Formats: sequence, structure tokens, C-alpha cells
Amino acid sequence: MLEKMSLSGPGDFAKLGELIRDIRVALLTTVDRDGGFHTRPVQTLQVEADRTLWFFTDWSSPKVDELHHDVRVSLGYADPTKNVYVAASGSGSLFRDLQKAKQLWSIEQRAYYPAGPEDERLALLRVVIERAEYWIAPGRTSYLVAAVTAAVTGTPAGVIGENRKIR
Repeated sequence: MLEKMSLSGPGDFAKLGELIRDIRVALLTTVDRDGGFHTRPVQTLQVEADRTLWFFTDWSSPKVDELHHDVRVSLGYADPTKNVYVAASGSGSLFRDLQKAKQLWSIEQRAYYPAGPEDERLALLRVVIERAEYWIAPGRTSYLVAAVTAAVTGTPAGVIGENRKIR
């Protein structure tokens, strides 16, 4: 029931990628010119084994200026129904690449880019993950057992479930 947090090991990035693919929508945070955080939802289009995530964005989006000023980004993913949470940070860069846009394209994207992958407003956002952490929590019963154990022994519970840091 109780597991210790551990640093990355073999297969941890594969597990992280699986969690990200399942959740898909992240909150992307960039740093604006005043040093403030700017957070908005983005849809993850692809997760690559080399720690690369791909997104679409608009060339007129504030994140374009923010990324030209500061490439640092943070992504947060959450699926509270499954008790799964992911935090990742790294660097973001913007591209215009028609072949990659076609590879990532889905019909739902036409709502934002009516001209399709050739849309002049469409930019590819690539995020290379430098650090990440994920948590997979068990159900409520595990927390209740840990609470009772902590109350009886006077020792707080450690990590309940699975927690991994990936660097």
C-alpha cells in the first residue's frame, strides 16, 4: 500500500508517456515578459520516446512571444477520476513544418485552423521534457487504512501509491 518515492529508472519515461497520452489535455505554463506565469489548456498531439511532446498553437498566440522571450515551460496533467497526476517541465520551441503538421493533424483541429495543416496561422509547439514527476494514487480505502495506521502508531504515512521523478 505505501510506496516510497523514487528517482527515474528503466521504463519510467515510457510510463510517463502512457499517462500523458491517456490524459491528453495539459495546462501549459509559460513566463511572460514581466516574469509572470501564463497558463492555458493545450491538447497533446504526440508523445515521442525522446521526451518530446507536440502541440498546435496559433502564431498570434501570446505564448509565441513568451517563448521567444523565455523557453521554459511547465505542463500539468490530471485525471482525478483515476487519481493520476503528472507534472513536467522543459523547454519549448516553435516551428512551421507542413509534413509534421500533416502527421499530427486530426479533423477536430479544423475548428481552429479551417485551412487545414497548411493554415498560415498554425504553428507547431515542441516541448522537450527535462524533468517530470508523476503520482498514481490508490483508491480511498488505502487512504483510510493509512490514516488509521498513522493514528494508531503516531507516524505519518509516507507516499501512498506510486510517485516517480524523472530527470
